[in-house]
Amino acid sequence: MLPQHYPNYKTVHRRFQEWCHKEVLRAVITDLANELRECGIIDEREAFIDATFAPARGGGEGVGLTKRGKGVKIMAIVDRHGLPLAASIHAANHHEVTLVQLSFDFYMVEAKPEKLVGDKGYDSDPLDEEMKVQGVELIAPHKENRKKLKTQDGRALRRYQRRWMVERFFAWIGWNRRVLIRWEYYTQNFLGWIQLACMRLLLRARRF
Repeated sequence: MLPQHYPNYKTVHRRFQEWCHKEVLRAVITDLANELRECGIIDEREAFIDATFAPARGGGEGVGLTKRGKGVKIMAIVDRHGLPLAASIHAANHHEVTLVQLSFDFYMVEAKPEKLVGDKGYDSDPLDEEMKVQGVELIAPHKENRKKLKTQDGRALRRYQRRWMVERFFAWIGWNRRVLIRWEYYTQNFLGWIQLACMRLLLRARRF
């Protein structure tokens, strides 16, 4: 289904795999995100984190088994406008709390967010301390079964009302059917498609 002026599909796929292996796409979106930050389009002072499940119908490396079947988690950190700051994939059988630091390994801009907002799944005292060491304030509602004293400031939790930004990001990339279901065997190839989806969002923001 490639345009006619493209080379043979095998050549295109081989070049795509080469770009994924050498992290060319990651370098492009990193440069693009930093350019948008310098222009004031990306505002990383307040960021939102969440994950979504992508089924892996064909299996492959780095796939985890859950109640929903085999698949991976797409972890994302977005700025206060819903633009991607980090996007990564992990086996679906890992808890999101354990994937926060790994998500920052894919962070695109130079400065980390001052405030990082997540849902109840990110309510963790060890994670709070880990983020605080890095200069990031983690904001997440407490779980109902929490036994320790509350640590969240009610005023800061007002930021949680804007967490729909990260949900909108997943809806945006969901328009790219290739990222809804993982068909690629290799993890880096599926990550490449997600990076292309992020690149489209950043290029669209760059026009205005």
